[in-house]
Amino acid sequence: MPRNLLITLLLLLLGPLAQAAVTYQTPAEFLDLAFSGKPPQPEVVWLTGERKQVVEEILGHPYAALRVRYWRKGGRSAWILEEIGKELPITVGIAVNDQRIEAIRVLVFRESRGWEIRHSFFTDQFRAARLNDDKQLDRHIDGISGATLSVRAMKKLARLALYLDAATRQDDVTPTP
Repeated sequence: MPRNLLITLLLLLLGPLAQAAVTYQTPAEFLDLAFSGKPPQPEVVWLTGERKQVVEEILGHPYAALRVRYWRKGGRSAWILEEIGKELPITVGIAVNDQRIEAIRVLVFRESRGWEIRHSFFTDQFRAARLNDDKQLDRHIDGISGATLSVRAMKKLARLALYLDAATRQDDVTPTP
């Protein structure tokens, strides 16, 4: 077998294995920043009933888990969520304050392309975004050429965090029987 053909075959077979996850920030580091070094204890929201249906509408598919951990102190909440970009999950940290996105960060990126979504020129567009009555972001988010699926994943996760923040706030003010 010619040497060039052998090298090409090896690259084709081993190429996908070379795509390692890149951790830009750990969840603990994100939570420390979101809560000035003193994150509260995590809470859990269950994705059942109407909440489950709304989450599926936002994502376009069922969420991968039945419950989601989150952290809340005062008017601020933080969410560590995952969504598939093209083929692999992207882990994102989202801080919500007063029903607006305060910060959104790519924590772990596993795809071979679309990593540009981690940069502030993209993430800054989400700052102060809210959900409108149709559960859409109240502003246009510019895409990135070559990162369309990663951009879509970020927009879905931003909407999901805002929705879950509002839903858990309602739970907090609902009197228990």
